[in-house]
Amino acid sequence: MSRSEAEQRHYAAFHELAVRVDDAPTDGPEATDPSLPQLVVMGNCQAESLRLLLRGPDVRTVRVPPAHELTADDVPRLQRLLARTDLFVSQPIGDGYRGLPIGTDQLAEHLPADARTALVTPIRYHGLHPWHVVAHPPGLEDPDPPVVAYHDLRVVTGRSHGSRTEPPPGAVEEVGRRSVAELERREALHGSVVVSDLFATPRRDMMRTVNHPGNSILEPVAARLREALGLDPAPPGLERPVLDAVHAPVEAPVVAAWGLDGDPEPDWRVQGERVPASYVAVEHEAFYRRRPAVATLLRRRFAELIEVLGLG
Repeated sequence: MSRSEAEQRHYAAFHELAVRVDDAPTDGPEATDPSLPQLVVMGNCQAESLRLLLRGPDVRTVRVPPAHELTADDVPRLQRLLARTDLFVSQPIGDGYRGLPIGTDQLAEHLPADARTALVTPIRYHGLHPWHVVAHPPGLEDPDPPVVAYHDLRVVTGRSHGSRTEPPPGAVEEVGRRSVAELERREALHGSVVVSDLFATPRRDMMRTVNHPGNSILEPVAARLREALGLDPAPPGLERPVLDAVHAPVEAPVVAAWGLDGDPEPDWRVQGERVPASYVAVEHEAFYRRRPAVATLLRRRFAELIEVLGLG
């Protein structure tokens, strides 16, 4: 599917369009000096946030679509872009991702010989939201539930009401430890910039949701990427909160387990508006009745986590 005119303007440099004044980004000025090294960041939604934070007076950055939105028509222009890219940051992407030659190694083949690269693993941390999961398995169409695109394993297992929603002693901490261990595993596997140590002492501002880190995580990650790329330290290239549209509940057992400051937050916040968790649960229960295959897949894929949380 081709992009709309508005979408092409949003990715103007990627689409090799002249950027008009009224198309300029709203997040402050972009460096445009052609003598500066060009930086490209590839990956999911975290990649765009990192690009914004990596901006500075010493680099030019180019906004590119997230990897899961790329099409066959995008591949040649992406290859042309990489051929003139000096600094390349990527999340590890497997060869042939979604049937396209956009794996990290495949893309790196198009970089100049002297380009500098750095890998960063996608950040998922469940210690603050232990019941929430995301899943986009191949072949299962539209697996995201309505209202918020996060599955609650208590709803999936039919345990969203009653005393059994309380996790067993130590369960929240165990979920957090497993998240950190998985980040460490991926760092070792891919030789990526270390991020796992940032979760040594959980704080509520670390994650908006299980896969959307806050500025307190992504800003130090961007600083480490700058170092890995051989760039000088610089302030974050963005001052506003990133990935701020959806905030998941931080519930009482989590606040107690980690000794977090402040009161529990039992409800969702979407685009700045409170959305009751009870409403989300009702909508998701109806979704699983319509899509039992999704619930079945989630119970199978997350069976170990379900057991840790006492939902088995």
